[in-house]
This record gives sequence, structure tokens and C-alpha cells, in this order.
Amino acid sequence: MTTIREFNGLVDQEQGPAEGLAPHELISFITREQSLDAYQKLHWEGSFATYLDIVRQRPEVARTAFQRLYDMIVSYGAEEVVEHKEKILRHLFFADPEGGGQDAIYGLDRPLMNLVNIFKSAAEGYGVERRVLLLHGPVGSSKSTVARLLKRGLETYSRKDEGALYTFAWQGPDGAREDCPMHEEPLHLIPREFRPQVEAELNRDRSGGWRVAIRGDLCPFCRQMYRERMRQYGGDWSRLIQAVRVRRLLLSEQDRVGIGTFQPKDEKNQDSTELTGDINYRKIAEYGTDSDPRAFNFDGELNIANRGMVELIEALKLDVAFLYDLLGASQEHVIKPKKFAQVHIDEVLLAHTNEPEYRKLQNNEFMEALRDRTVKIDVPYVTRLADEIRIYEKDYNPLKVAAKHLAPHTLEMASMWAVLTRLEEPKHAGLTLLQKMKLYNGKRLPGFTEDNVKELREAAEREGMEGISPRYVQDKISNALVASPEERCVNPFMVMNELEAGLKHHSLITNEGQRKRYRELLGVVKGEYEDIVKVEVQRAIAADEEALSRLCSNYIDHVKAYTQKEKVKNRFTGQPEEPDEKLMRSIEEKIGIEGSRKDDFRQQIMNYIGALALEGKTFDYRANERLLKALELKLFEDQKDTIKLTSLVSNVVDKETQEKIDVVKARMIRNHGYCEVCATDVLHFVASIFARGDAKPQA
Repeated sequence: MTTIREFNGLVDQEQGPAEGLAPHELISFITREQSLDAYQKLHWEGSFATYLDIVRQRPEVARTAFQRLYDMIVSYGAEEVVEHKEKILRHLFFADPEGGGQDAIYGLDRPLMNLVNIFKSAAEGYGVERRVLLLHGPVGSSKSTVARLLKRGLETYSRKDEGALYTFAWQGPDGAREDCPMHEEPLHLIPREFRPQVEAELNRDRSGGWRVAIRGDLCPFCRQMYRERMRQYGGDWSRLIQAVRVRRLLLSEQDRVGIGTFQPKDEKNQDSTELTGDINYRKIAEYGTDSDPRAFNFDGELNIANRGMVELIEALKLDVAFLYDLLGASQEHVIKPKKFAQVHIDEVLLAHTNEPEYRKLQNNEFMEALRDRTVKIDVPYVTRLADEIRIYEKDYNPLKVAAKHLAPHTLEMASMWAVLTRLEEPKHAGLTLLQKMKLYNGKRLPGFTEDNVKELREAAEREGMEGISPRYVQDKISNALVASPEERCVNPFMVMNELEAGLKHHSLITNEGQRKRYRELLGVVKGEYEDIVKVEVQRAIAADEEALSRLCSNYIDHVKAYTQKEKVKNRFTGQPEEPDEKLMRSIEEKIGIEGSRKDDFRQQIMNYIGALALEGKTFDYRANERLLKALELKLFEDQKDTIKLTSLVSNVVDKETQEKIDVVKARMIRNHGYCEVCATDVLHFVASIFARGDAKPQA
């Protein structure tokens, strides 16, 4: 589609508009770009006979609500991922491709896979279609986001060719039309005694896909119209059906067509007619009785959601009278409007609730029938650090937060704390909570295999069902961004201070012990941040490629001589000397290679170099992560005293030292994403660590 910038060359794409477009130019642009053919296609209408031809060619137009919802999800594709030796199907629909990823859900692949499997089972008619699907989890765990994605997805799918569905209207002799108030399937107009033969004909030569199955009856309004016309035409159904106009149905929550949403109110204002419709008192005088379907508004949430889905927000807070309506709606697919017989519905009942309300349901013996008709799907908090970071990156990225710079690791540290609050203490001896979090995030630790990680997850049954909500973290990041207008950069300590300060008044923290634990976990995160920035500063100091290359070359020369029991030629005196054991050990000990293991490590290095030589390749120390880390730490140890980083603490820095510090700062900006402000802050912070004596290099 043409953009306004491209329209008639009115605006140069590179330089942007010199002046705004005139109103008539904007109108001309819209007129030119709109597609009348697409509009006509979406608003198609025709005869019932034409619709039968459509069903014969494309039986999927007559799918049930569950079948349509399932097909909508799988139409976006899926990818298979392996997590701790378990294959998981990641459905791409939940990455929100239609919304540009704004509502993308991260880290819940397993619960979402379970949900889609339930949709598939319901679509196949295995019994789950007769249940209320209940998303259950702590506040802020994406339950509402899942429902919002499904509703918006159905709206979009109904506008695509593969998601097309149809309803009908009654046309009178004067041309006036009365739409079916519940957007019913046109096949409901076929009398019950003829449905088996019609189904057999429509499914003839159908080898795959969903089969046409006509289920349900006309709503009270359409039954009234049906009876009137049958009397008018003397029982001639063929003449009746000529008065029916079939049209394309576009699902829309805004227009209350096929998508319903119900939210509890206070007990005094709750009325069950909001679910099943109410009497239209203005029309009683016209039709003479309140039991005439023409004097009734079939506009309750369960009525208008027919053919699609209804979202029941905080469902278990509903009054008991409302919950009774859900019993028939789920099990028998019928609802009972006031003064009318039971009415057939075809829709997905998706509810969500938090844990306290669910426990109340479990303890209420009078709600046994509802519990029996409920399928619970747990939607926990994210417990994988990388996924939690992605949640915050959606809202706090350079495009959305253009006025301030977020220092490296700011979102990471906030995410780390949030995840730690959700994890259960490991029962494995010697494993810390921080290490457990790293294992979940895919890091390998000595002595732990994929099977061990899987066992850790299985042992923690309630992991992710308690802890800090992403909403709380988002609120505190927002506070940090606006708290100091004069600051150009927000660093991890600013956010962590906001997180800690907010614990005093956190409404969901029920006891002082919980508050104390969360503060202690903040201390763990601060310690981890110290380790991270020390490593980054060490690497920035040791990032002298020439010096690293010389150090590596010298080390390899001595390792080669050691393994081959040769001597090394002194480059200054030219005399042969024994390999420098002190030099080799000073590098190897940086990565924990000590004692008898040094011989194995040195031999591995030489074998690796020899294998590369046989392939005609040159050894590059950067390709060996352990050796690179050892060289960097050794070079850092050799250079840190010459840079005199600790002089930053006293603010007495000579010109030569300042030049060296500026080089380190430039490397941090270039290699690690720091800005001038946060690079300076980190250097001062690390300098203070070294000044207090914590100068041990971080391996």
C-alpha cells in the first residue's frame, strides 16, 4: 500500500514534508488507497442456495467456535523448541504478529501449548468443548493478555478468506430486514428431519479437515420469524428460504458481534440479564406481551458472543446467580433468557481468576457443579531470566525511552530480582538460589546436567505462582525514569533503590518475613551486579589486542616447549631457557587450572593447534573462550596498577592516567553499550571496590 509520503510525490521520502498536506490532498490519498473490492468481499450477501454452494466447496465456513479458534492459532505456524530435553511446541500466534509484538507473551511456552492442546481437543469434540476454560495464576501473569490476543486474533481471522463465516437476516416484502440477533449459523434454518441427509451431501467426498455438523436450533427471535413465514407460505419451506439473505459475519468486540467481555461489578449493581439479555419494555405495547421474542433484547454477553468467544474477567468474583448461568452454557451449550426456552449457543467460554478466588471456589461445597465443569490452566510468572528481560524491553527500549539512556544491565538486574522472588529454595545441597536461576536460564554449571535441571523444575510444583509481579517492576522502572529529570542516564542502582523503597507499601506483601526475604534477594542481585561490572571493566582494561596477542604468543611458545620437552629461546639474550612455569601458571590459575590438571590443559591446547594446522587453519586465541578469559584476566592484573583506577576515588588523577582511563571508557562505550555518564559511574563504582580491597579478578 502506498504511504502518504509516496503519494503523488507530494513529500520527499528522504527529507520529509516541507509543509503539511492540505485536507483535500489527504482525502484524495484515502480515496485512492481504499479498496472497494475488499469492502464488497467482506460485506458479501447472497441467497441461502448460494451459501450451500459455499459450504459444499469450503466446509470450514460452518466450523464450530472451538474449531475456528484452533485453526486461527495454528494458521500462524509453530516451532519446536527443546527445553531441558523436553520438546515444546511454541505457537507463533502468541508472539502477537498482528500487533507488532506489543502483546507478545514470553516464557510461557509450556502453559500456552497446554492451552492450545485443550482447544484442539475441544475442536475434535472430545468433551472439553463442554467446559469453562479457566486461566488461573497470580496477578500480572498475562492471563488478560492471552484473552486479549485470542479475541483480537478472532477478529482478524474473520476478515481473512480462510476464517470467513456467515450469518443471515430475514427480509420482508417491503424490503425491511431483521438480522438474527445472535449471528447464527444459516444451516440452522434446515429442518431437523432433513439434517442427516444434508450433512451427508455436504460431506460427500470430504477426506480431510472438519466435517459439517449441524448442531443447535434457531434462537427465539428467528423461531418466531420462521413460524410466521411458514404460516404465510402454507408450510412451503422453499418459499421461506427465499426470504432469507445470508451475509458475511465479521467478529468485533467493539461492535459486540461474536466477541463478548463480562466484568463483575459490585453486588448491588450485578444483574444476570447482562449475560442472557433482557426485556425491551418499549416494545411490549407493540407486541402485547413480554414473552414475545420481538419484545426482548438478545444482547447479553453470552448472546452476542455466539459463534466466537466470551471473556469472563475475574470470573469467580461473580455472584452465584451468574455462575449458575455458566453451568448450562458450558455443559449443554444453552442459556436461559427470562421467559424463554433454553437457547443454543456455540462459543468459547474463557474465564480467568487469581489464586485466592480459586481457593474460595475449592472450599465452597455448593459450587461442586461448577468445579466439575471447569478446566484449569495454570498461567504462572516467568521463571527464565531471558524471557523476563524481554517483557521489559517491549516498554523500555531506545525507541520508547528516547529522552534517557538506560545503562547496561538495568533491566537485567530488575528482571533477575523479580525471577528470584518467584523461585523456590533449591533442595539440592550446595546449590544457591542464584545458581538455580542461572541453570533455568540455560547456563551450564559443573555437576549439573539437563536431567538435573528438569528434576529441579519438577520438584518445585508451585514455582512461578508466587513472587513479584512484572507490573510492580514496571512501575518502579517508570519511577526511576522520571524521579530525577536532570539525570541523563538511569542505572541499575536507581531502579533497585526504587524496588526496595516500594516494598514498604507493597499491597500484596502479607508479612514482614516476606518483605525481609525480598530485601535480601535485592542484596544478592547487587552482589551479582558488582561481579558483572568488575568483569566488564577488567575486559575493557585488558582489551588491548596487541598486548593480548603478544601475551598469547609468549604463552603458546612456553606451552609448546613444555609439552615437547624442549627449551625456549630467550628473545633478548638468544640463549635457550627452560619453559617459564611461573608465566604459564599465572595465566592458567585465572580459570581454575591448577595442580595436575595443568598438563592436561596444556596438551589440549597443543592438540587443538595441531588439528587446525592439519586443516590449513591458523590458531586464533579468541576462538577459545577459556583461554581468552585467562589471557584477559592476566593482562588486567598486569595493567591495573599502571592505570591506577583507584585514583578515581580520590579525584586526583594525573594526565597520563586520565588518558588511559579515557581509553578504557571508550572501550566500554563501544563494546558494552555504555554512555559517557554511566561508563564514568561504573568506573568510579569499580574503583571504589578496588579501593576497599576487593581487587580479586572475576573469573
